[in-house]
Amino acid sequence: MVASEFPLTRLFLRGRLRHALTEDEKVLLESLIEGTRRVAAGEVIIRRGAVAQQSTLLLDGFIARVINDGASRHIVGFQVPGDYVDLHGFALKRLDHDVVAMGPVQIGYTSHARLERLMGEAPHLTRLLWFSTLLDAAIHREWILKLEELKADQRLAHVIIELWHRLNFVELADPHGFNMPMLQTDLADACGTTSVHINRVIRALRERGLLEIGRGRVTIPGMAELARYAAFSPDYLYGTGALQVVTELDANADA
Repeated sequence: MVASEFPLTRLFLRGRLRHALTEDEKVLLESLIEGTRRVAAGEVIIRRGAVAQQSTLLLDGFIARVINDGASRHIVGFQVPGDYVDLHGFALKRLDHDVVAMGPVQIGYTSHARLERLMGEAPHLTRLLWFSTLLDAAIHREWILKLEELKADQRLAHVIIELWHRLNFVELADPHGFNMPMLQTDLADACGTTSVHINRVIRALRERGLLEIGRGRVTIPGMAELARYAAFSPDYLYGTGALQVVTELDANADA
């Protein structure tokens, strides 16, 4: 089969371990999506503390993980198309954060009952689903590190270039940027700063010639320059570099 025959799941692990899926596993993965729906901007897809009965594959758009702390809102992660955004809810059952649509999105969903059956039917595919969840954990660790190490303008640069790499894996970025629905308030909440300060940060990056954000579009004049300024290395995304998994998780790798 070819990728076009998997319209719902063709982006899953694209740029990382898509090659490790057998053709039968790709068919099985596609069959996991039991339904799809469109979600309006700002809608909470799963709320903190709610019992999770299904897991969500992001088909189109952006999703954020959000923690509300009193009057403050904190974005602790972004998800892009091809991500199973709440697969960890299968094990945890209740999330410690909200999963929120950033702009209009389309999602697919898989019941936890179906995932439980999959564990016995297809252990290798189950392992790759687990891998995708652990990618989220790697990204969270990097965010914690950079929040500690970097000043606000570098943190924003880091978030933006990370998103570019993740979107580039699934062929939704171009050499000079990508489309993005997030508002300045969303970027402020992701960078641990205020809306007023993030406006200054965006202006400072623009004046340095590193970044343009406006009208739903991010423009990056020089990718290497932005990466240097953000102290960014893509290794933790497991698509390139020292941490790239090549054949280690192929179906016959342990044979």
